Amino acid sequence: MTNLLATTNYAAIVRPLQVLVIVVAVLFLLRVLRVAQVQARPTEDQGGRRRRWRGGLALEILEPEERSGERVDVEGALLIGRSPDCDLSVLDTYISSRHARVTNDDGDLSIEDLGSTNGTYVNEELVRGRVHLAKGDIVQVGGVLLEVVR
Repeated sequence: MTNLLATTNYAAIVRPLQVLVIVVAVLFLLRVLRVAQVQARPTEDQGGRRRRWRGGLALEILEPEERSGERVDVEGALLIGRSPDCDLSVLDTYISSRHARVTNDDGDLSIEDLGSTNGTYVNEELVRGRVHLAKGDIVQVGGVLLEVVR
């Protein structure tokens, strides 16, 4: 009887762990596919739509989905973080309270990480120091994806 009881307890523990591992793997693959889809997007708008030129470069939110398409103009400096005091405040557990700073130097954008825990990425490369941004660059701050647009 004890052998049957031990087998039952083992199955009761292992089965939920197997399901959890599968769910995490599927969520990871979906995230990878979403990033690949964003990276594969052409830099020029080929859908027949024309974007109105508003001046220099700006940032457009790609993710999270609920803020997708939101344009963030950068005049001077833009502080990105979880804190409500930031210019671009995003509630994301992977973003530090003061995560990164984007600066506009006469129409040219650059970004620098402010010592965040999870880092800042431009085109999937970790930002070290100050990095110049160009149109079409993809910036990742925590779980937020931003595209540099005109």
